[in-house]
Amino acid sequence: MRSEEDSLASVTRSVVAIIPARGGSKGIPGKNLRVVGGVPLVARAVAAARGARGIDAVVVSTDDAEIGRVARAAGALIVERPAGIAGDEASSESALLHALDMLEVDGSAPDVVVFIQSTSPLIDPLDLDEAVARVVSGDAEVVFSATATHAFLWRDAGPAHGVVGVNHDRASRPRRQDRAPEYRETGAFYVMDAAGFRSARHRFFGRVAVQLVPERHGLDIDTAADLELARAIAAIDEESLDEAAVHMDAIDVDAVVTDFDGVHTDDSAFVDADGHESVRVSRADGHGVRLLREAGVPVMILSAERNDVVMARGRKLQVEVVHGVDGDDARGDKGDVLTAWSERVGVPLERVAYVGNDVGDLPALRLVGWPIAVSDAHPSVRAVARVVLAARGGDGAVRELADRVIAAHRRPSLDPRPAGRLTEERRSS
Repeated sequence: MRSEEDSLASVTRSVVAIIPARGGSKGIPGKNLRVVGGVPLVARAVAAARGARGIDAVVVSTDDAEIGRVARAAGALIVERPAGIAGDEASSESALLHALDMLEVDGSAPDVVVFIQSTSPLIDPLDLDEAVARVVSGDAEVVFSATATHAFLWRDAGPAHGVVGVNHDRASRPRRQDRAPEYRETGAFYVMDAAGFRSARHRFFGRVAVQLVPERHGLDIDTAADLELARAIAAIDEESLDEAAVHMDAIDVDAVVTDFDGVHTDDSAFVDADGHESVRVSRADGHGVRLLREAGVPVMILSAERNDVVMARGRKLQVEVVHGVDGDDARGDKGDVLTAWSERVGVPLERVAYVGNDVGDLPALRLVGWPIAVSDAHPSVRAVARVVLAARGGDGAVRELADRVIAAHRRPSLDPRPAGRLTEERRSS
């Protein structure tokens, strides 16, 4: 079951950002999923686009399932990129044109397309807004990000001539202030009239203008050294991690599901002489659950153990509990129960956080957009987790999760936008 928001047909406004992000990369394997400032590159690109007030929807074109999962969880719509335009020789234009074709099929062809490259991790949404406004107003048909430069450029003219000046006369060395600036294309983003782009089939046509960006925001990651430089800049540049970017602490979801033993507890139990069990729980975790409920975030406890203590804790927290889910009855495993619950509450799985600690949680963790592990989780759980919490199970892990979910809900840059994927029939067309 899908809600109407899962289709691109729900996008009615006219400015759409498209982020091509293929899985293959020879220079830096898995480059689009490399982390800068605690956030995968593709998620940073999605956040920059969503932080721009002038952009109505964000689309990621990819051939990689993991990139799609991360981008979808960050709030993007996904277009599956055909293999024929996903190789090393494929142009970015081919991915953009394919995505625009899919938008048109869904009745959502935009007036303006914003081409964003996820390998530029320090994009300022304000720069995107200014560039979009210039194209929307008709000031230009194309606006691209650039930095001003006064560099003297040289080119090799062969053995007989050595190097020769490209943008200057070597006999004349005017002062910087006496020279008009030139512009270095950063590659971070291009805002284009959509109809003009589809006609020209390349990114430069008609009247072209530049959107000047700070030098540090013009970094494009092509080598391992570039990646390390981006991480260093992100670590010291507060502007690159402001409210318009994906903050490393925020977990942007619409629903939360947790295991019980090992998450709300430290996975131990007290047993008296009559065989009655009791567990130790954290009051801080209880307060965290209350904060989630007050924020309108659905919460469920999904436990393999069938135990009255789980139900009692659920009643205390005023959340739904499903227990005794061990895969041995008609309900299936935790993944099956979670899928049914997601459909019932109307929250897509990519917008769900699931917190687990042991191998029984893996079926559920592999389904959601935000698989999360407590700090003392089994290695197999940590391996599939998108986030590993700092806290241990039973020691404030649920409160830590709640604070990070609430932080995302309070952040202005994460306004509700259409987020989902193309419908199956459209994706296969």
